[in-house]
Amino acid sequence: MSSEHTSTARRAHDFIRDIIDEDLRAGRHARIATRFPPEPNGYLHIGHAKSICLNFGVAREYGGTCNLRYDDTNPEKEDIEYVRSIEADVRWLGFEPTGVYFSADYFPKMYELAERLVREGHAYVCDLDEEQIRVYRGTLSEPGKPSPYRDRSVEESLDLLRRMKAGEFPDGARTLRAKIDMASPNMKLRDPLLYRIRHAEHHRTGDAWCIYPMYDYAHPLEDAIEGITHSICTLEFENNRAVYDWVLDHTGPWDPRPHQYEFARLALDYTVMSKRKLLTLVEGGHVSGWDDPRMPTIAGMRRRGFSPEALRAFAEMIGVAKANSTVDIGKLEYCVRQDLNQNAPRVLGVLHPVEVELVGAPSTTTDAPYFPPDVGKPGSRPLALGARIYIDRDDWRDEPPADYQRLAPGRTVRLRYGLCITADAVLERDAQGQVTKLRAIAHPETVGGGNPADGRKVSGVVHWVDAATSVPAEVRLYDRLFKSAKPEEGGADFLEQLDPGSLVVVREARVEKSLATAEVGSRWQLERVGYFVVDPDSKPGALVLSRIVTLRDSYAEKAKTPERAEKKDVEPKENAKAKTRPKTRSPKEYRAEARARDPELQIAHDTMVAMGLGADAADLLSGDRASADLFLATAERGAVPDVTAKWMINELPRALAGKELGDAALDGPRFAAFLAKVTSQQLTGAAAKQALADMITSGKSVDDVVRESAAPAWSAEQITAEADRLIAANADKAAQVKAGKVGLLGFFVGQMVKAAPGADPKEVNRVLRERLGIA
Repeated sequence: MSSEHTSTARRAHDFIRDIIDEDLRAGRHARIATRFPPEPNGYLHIGHAKSICLNFGVAREYGGTCNLRYDDTNPEKEDIEYVRSIEADVRWLGFEPTGVYFSADYFPKMYELAERLVREGHAYVCDLDEEQIRVYRGTLSEPGKPSPYRDRSVEESLDLLRRMKAGEFPDGARTLRAKIDMASPNMKLRDPLLYRIRHAEHHRTGDAWCIYPMYDYAHPLEDAIEGITHSICTLEFENNRAVYDWVLDHTGPWDPRPHQYEFARLALDYTVMSKRKLLTLVEGGHVSGWDDPRMPTIAGMRRRGFSPEALRAFAEMIGVAKANSTVDIGKLEYCVRQDLNQNAPRVLGVLHPVEVELVGAPSTTTDAPYFPPDVGKPGSRPLALGARIYIDRDDWRDEPPADYQRLAPGRTVRLRYGLCITADAVLERDAQGQVTKLRAIAHPETVGGGNPADGRKVSGVVHWVDAATSVPAEVRLYDRLFKSAKPEEGGADFLEQLDPGSLVVVREARVEKSLATAEVGSRWQLERVGYFVVDPDSKPGALVLSRIVTLRDSYAEKAKTPERAEKKDVEPKENAKAKTRPKTRSPKEYRAEARARDPELQIAHDTMVAMGLGADAADLLSGDRASADLFLATAERGAVPDVTAKWMINELPRALAGKELGDAALDGPRFAAFLAKVTSQQLTGAAAKQALADMITSGKSVDDVVRESAAPAWSAEQITAEADRLIAANADKAAQVKAGKVGLLGFFVGQMVKAAPGADPKEVNRVLRERLGIA
């Protein structure tokens, strides 16, 4: 085994790999061979993805083989459609089968071994029907009774078996059973069935066979014939292992002899995994098909826009355990977001357009990047801005709350990548009174950055699209299929838990021109809206976007209508990464897990420690790529590590105001320049914090932010006039100061600073003392 395989296996740390390591060390096996054995009676789901990643992943790590083998022993439920979909799913996940096989390939050999078992006295033909077999088998507390046909002669059983194979008997008339132990505490060993009669056409062998092997007989033989060393199953097959071993013991010798190992299957909340129930959803029309983006099938997740990398990362995150448990679906969504954050280009779009007529706006074209600086990927597109634009309905309020940062009457905002505009008038409303058209005054001097020349305060940044060049789109907002995290809890009918709001279709959306030719399956982030994929239903001139996932996990807070579930809060106060963090781990465990998955993060952590950073700070800053990359890029430009850490841990989250660091316009060079002003005390206190927030909002340098935010200087005459006005407006407090209550001077200084932000504080203090008669 190569050193690469050794390090990979060691890094995984699960009991399956520990077993393999010990088998190789002890010489029980010189090579590793696994298999993935799905039954082609439905589409694969996320639980199968976990098994695929385990079986194929182990083979890849140890330089072994992994076969894709179809367990096609029940022709009544199998279909070639499922066969094709399964192989497509395996290959899409990134795995190449060593060989593709079918149980049907081994039917002749299995039958040959069945006759051998009869001849050697280990099997017999039984005439009991299905109900009688169940009764004779006994219960967990009572032993079973031998079938009255158990002591048939070898000759009679062989004759009947051959006649079964020849098609002489109807379905259910007879079975071939193993002769093991009707009193065994393991009921699987109470003479299990090996063959049953099924007059059904097989998708592969046609009508060549009318008897078909049972899973417990076929599975071990398939493994043995293919030379499988480690047959990895889920826990529900734990009791079947005794039958698995019995079959191999009585049909061998086999070299290598396979061994079965069981691991916990995946249970995911807000989901059902039973193929039967998934088929009910499809056949009942509750979903559009096996590939409905709300389905937990791999086909559905592929259409939803999940990447194979995200599903593999999820499988690695949840690991391989021996005990069953339910996994928080937030972990899957977290892995999806992590992948999309690095790979989905950012573009502009509005779901509920409100037209804005811009007065005085020059026709401009801006080159806008597809990725923020911390992602570091190239690519950009031109954004045209004309005399009319669309903004989102949620970016306007007639009567805005105090902390609202969007557009409102008389308010000024900056268009993302564009100029500043000031709302001037409401031009049109619909029948419900909602605004449908606005007029706004453009500030041409703000093209490319800068504040309005008239000194207006810029409230925030809004996303938009150009009315003339943008394209219409149908947007499908998918959410979790079930209202309850455990739709089957307490024996409930899972269909009653279906969420009617799990799909909302928005038909009037508009997106920027660059998406007009986007390829089916391509993934994009609509800024401030969510991550989306171009759906196969798209046609030229009729774009369809399906939501992959929201920008953050706000499901727990969802006290909104389904249609509004895609929206962020107006002014988010919570940390976005904390909201997507897997909930069953502490933040510290999550960061350690992230470093275990990503060697670059561990290197970053060690580098921070080597710089002299404390263990806690290094841990906090190396839990994700965005934080680690920003810290190292800033430190490379001479920033003091402790100062950098302090600002990143204590102040940067506030400045981000709920935005993810990966989406913020902040890179190492600009952050280092900012910190240089802080350490030299050119920026201090509230001014420094505000400058950082402005840098993130505008994407500008600290010098530009400081220059643009500087208020005009006040003359001595203006300061004196303002002081006199303030004293006259607060005559009672002024009288108290003159009477000796000097502490009230602070009140007047504070009011003056607010009224005259550009005034020299020393001059303000001097004038106030003079006017109030304080020595």
